[in-house]
Amino acid sequence: MISYIKGILKYKGDSRIIVETGGIGFNINVSPDTVSKMPQTESEVQIFTHMNVKEDEMSLFGFLTQEELNMFDRLITVKGVGPKGATALLASLSPAQIALAIITDDVKTLSGGQGIGKKTAQQIILDLKDKTKTMDASGANVAAVSSAPANTAAAEAIEALTSLGFGKPEVQKAVSAVADENLTSAELISKALKVLS
Repeated sequence: MISYIKGILKYKGDSRIIVETGGIGFNINVSPDTVSKMPQTESEVQIFTHMNVKEDEMSLFGFLTQEELNMFDRLITVKGVGPKGATALLASLSPAQIALAIITDDVKTLSGGQGIGKKTAQQIILDLKDKTKTMDASGANVAAVSSAPANTAAAEAIEALTSLGFGKPEVQKAVSAVADENLTSAELISKALKVLS
C-alpha cells in the first residue's frame, strides 16, 4: 500500500523512527542496524516500507533498500515468521547472506536471528527453496540465460536468485561475471551472491 516514504527524519529510537512528510509523522519500525545507518534528525531520508495490517493494529516496517524489503516480503510468507522476526533476521544478515543460507540449507546461519529458532529456520529453507524450484522461468529469465554461458547451471542460478527477490538485470550481470562451465549451480549462486552483496 505504501511503497516508500520520503521526508524529514524527526526521531530516532532503538527500533523505530519517525519520518514527517506532508505534515504527517509516520512511525516506522526498523532494526537497530537501520537506525544506526540513519542520518542526523532533520535530514531528508527515503525508506522503503511494508504496511502490516492486523485486526487491531496497523504498523509500518522500514528498510534502507528495495532488496531488504523484497527479502522481508518473502520471509513473512513463511509460517512462524512474523514481521518482527523477519526484521531481526535482516538486522543480522544481508539479503544476499539470507539467500545463500536458504540455497545451501544453512540452518545455523538462519537461526542466528532473534526469535528464529532451528525449526523456523528449517521452515524458511523449505518454503523458500520450494518456491524457487517451482517457479516457471519467465521470458526475461530465458533472455538472461541466453546472454550468459549457455548451460543449465547458469539458468538455475539466475532463476534461483531472481525468485529470491534480486533484480533480473543485476542477477544476469553477476552470473555472467562469475560464470564458468565447470561450476555447479550452487557454486555459481554462491559466487554471484558475493558480487550482488
